[in-house]
Amino acid sequence: MANADSTEKKYNRLVHEKSPYLIQHKDNPIWWYPWGEAAFAAAKRENKPVFLSIGYSTCYWCHFMEKDSFEKQDVADLLNADFIAIKVDREERPEVDNIYMTALVAMTGGGGWPMSMFLTPEGKPFFGASTIPHDGFVQVLTQITQVWKSDPDKIRKSGDQIAGELSKMLSPAAGRGDVNKGALESFLSEMKFQFDDRYAGFGPGGNKFPRPHLFMALLRIHRRSGDSEALNMTTRTLKAMARGGIHDLVAGGFHRYSVDPRWDIPHFEKMLYDNAGIAMACLEAFQATKESEFAGVAAKTLDWVLAEMTHPGGGFYSAQDAGDFGEEGDFYAWTREELKRILTPEEFEKIEAVFQISPRGNFEGERNVFHVPDDAPIPDSSDKLYASAHAKIAAVRSKRERPRLDDKVLTDWNGLMIAAMARGYQALGEKKYLDAAQKAAGFIRKNLVDAKGRLLHRWRDGDAAHPALLDDYAFLIHGLIELYQSDFDPAWFEWAVELQTRLDTAFWDEAGGAYFIDDAQDSTLLFRSKEFEDMAIPSGNAIAALNLLRLADFTYAESHRTRAERLIRTASDRLNRQPTAYPQMLVALDYALDRSKEIAITGKKDDPLSKKMIETLRREFLPNKVVALTDGQTPAGALKLLEDKIFVKGKTTAYACEKGLCKLPTSDPAELLKQAAEFQILK
Repeated sequence: MANADSTEKKYNRLVHEKSPYLIQHKDNPIWWYPWGEAAFAAAKRENKPVFLSIGYSTCYWCHFMEKDSFEKQDVADLLNADFIAIKVDREERPEVDNIYMTALVAMTGGGGWPMSMFLTPEGKPFFGASTIPHDGFVQVLTQITQVWKSDPDKIRKSGDQIAGELSKMLSPAAGRGDVNKGALESFLSEMKFQFDDRYAGFGPGGNKFPRPHLFMALLRIHRRSGDSEALNMTTRTLKAMARGGIHDLVAGGFHRYSVDPRWDIPHFEKMLYDNAGIAMACLEAFQATKESEFAGVAAKTLDWVLAEMTHPGGGFYSAQDAGDFGEEGDFYAWTREELKRILTPEEFEKIEAVFQISPRGNFEGERNVFHVPDDAPIPDSSDKLYASAHAKIAAVRSKRERPRLDDKVLTDWNGLMIAAMARGYQALGEKKYLDAAQKAAGFIRKNLVDAKGRLLHRWRDGDAAHPALLDDYAFLIHGLIELYQSDFDPAWFEWAVELQTRLDTAFWDEAGGAYFIDDAQDSTLLFRSKEFEDMAIPSGNAIAALNLLRLADFTYAESHRTRAERLIRTASDRLNRQPTAYPQMLVALDYALDRSKEIAITGKKDDPLSKKMIETLRREFLPNKVVALTDGQTPAGALKLLEDKIFVKGKTTAYACEKGLCKLPTSDPAELLKQAAEFQILK
């Protein structure tokens, strides 16, 4: 073994970290570094390759690899002797994860976590995989060490070649063509082809992921084209998810994905971003269809967040674990005999029928994951027998060992949930959701903004760290726009405008016509990368494009609209070639192509007519609009839409405008709705 460099103390440095994932590894016998200059300085000084391991706290296979390899002394001996080992929480450092996951997919054709990547001391990748079992991992470490010591130039050359290709992939050229309704039509056609007509959802069976941005694009296409299949695919899939085991029918909230085509057996972790997106999709489906089931599912999801995922100060936590390796699902699954013991015969008969309980079960160990038949309603507390049984099940489950909570607060994911809570208030009228959105935004402003007004990415246990990224700015701006349209407090809007200015200044690539993921302040990153494709969370560039269009309608600043249109045009080649990978950008495109409405209401917040007008607008699915409220006296500030909007005959008055040109003012809610509902038909 190589001798450790005597000039630097060798120990597991994760002991100083705040990330729950990094803390999970602080007692490993490996001399882990967190990502940073110190790790790469050590690699260069000691002339050692870097082993980079990326995962996250609720990652099931990350737990496996820790127990299988990282807790083992033989693995630690190899890593400590001949590598600099870096551990990264992908949720804390998504910009690092993006670079090396792109490399892994390019190198192997697939990706996943934990990511196991080997780098030169300069950070250039030369070999990678996802989960590597112990014996194979030992073999890989041994072989790389042998090659590095005998022919390091071979590895460096490979790293240079991969880095060169990676640079092109992470900073792709701007699109050259225009993008129009054809991208929406192509998207719909492909969605029809991919739709699972038997179980709902998209794709050829196997794992099924909730992708809320697909539903949001489909709902807009239905509104514009009247295509019944666009609506049917959305409502069928949301209902199948709500009835399946992917939905926690006891406490609420959705799991990460299902491992079967029926949506019945989930991968049990719960992520904040999934639940924000699903809640938003259900709220829009409720507005579009008026079906109360969607309102109920959205409310139950938001209530779960309030009950289990909210810091006392208002920020939203990140995730709940799936369970340790070999114990996934223990918190959620039930044997038939367990249920018979805790319920009366009548209650058991009810639960057996409602959740399709069987002696053999549908999960490991003859256990049952609750799900509801496709043609049955989701039960609620109005059924007294079900309510009694449900209360007993929830009480017993609460005494089980709970899944681990990842209690870090991330600015970007909080932005998505602020938007969902604000929209929940708008669509459902429940003030608790508005209170939650306001409190979360206040938490971020208090705890995740530095002395110079710049956002930070992560807060945990009193510590805020890591400069904010594109998604932090874009998603928070998105949330603040929704929050302003909920309580009409101009302070939220002014903050959104301030954040947009910072985003434009530090992240915009004028030559490439899009936003970089990072602000170029971290010298350890190989490249500044861009991202357009929607993954589990939507693309930051896509959300930014929609934000800019909405800000333009509020402020009449053409620079916002011009930047949004350029952003969409930059993504044009991708949208035209593979629109199903970019549904959130299609949402922005739909807004850009529509007769989007700027609606100004002059009236007091508590005036019955003001409330009636606002409620009338909120009942309907009118996605391509902005709504502002003025008392007629307070200066408009950045909200130029409100300038010169006066009371007519002393009554609350509404103005529906398009690009600054307003229709005749009205004090009739029905007339306002008629004016606001006009749209550009897809022909």
